[in-house]
Amino acid sequence: MPINSKRDPLASKISGDTYLGFDFGNKKIGVAVGQTQTATASPLLTLRSYNQVPNWDGISKLIKEWQPVGLVVGISKQNDGSDNVITPRMLKFCRQLEGRYQLPVYQQDEALTTFEAKQLLFDEVNVNASKLWEVQDQLAAQLILQSWLNEPTRISKC
Repeated sequence: MPINSKRDPLASKISGDTYLGFDFGNKKIGVAVGQTQTATASPLLTLRSYNQVPNWDGISKLIKEWQPVGLVVGISKQNDGSDNVITPRMLKFCRQLEGRYQLPVYQQDEALTTFEAKQLLFDEVNVNASKLWEVQDQLAAQLILQSWLNEPTRISKC
């Protein structure tokens, strides 16, 4: 899938650090971008995974385009704090990001972000089901990154 994200023309004028946020899934990975100067995150795109392998070419293009100083990955846990079925794959994705790009990778609790994204899109924006499937992960990535940017101390490294 070609990446058709467009860099915000004002982004180069912002002096804060840029971060990319990821909503990891076995089939799709939502991506968002945010800056510490404005403490805001925006959805970018959704990358498809192939046979449960992340689209590393797509991620590499985003890293090159946005030149982030760090990456934030949503980590899913059970309500009691224990790992769920996908948590080990999320942590593996964190390690792979760190190893491939030599950037700090931070964990952010993603509890209910995909559900919240679906609710926002379906209920408040009236997005139809097929469009919802395309954009829910990038909105979830935005919610993950925004939560991380809002934290007074951002120290949860993968």
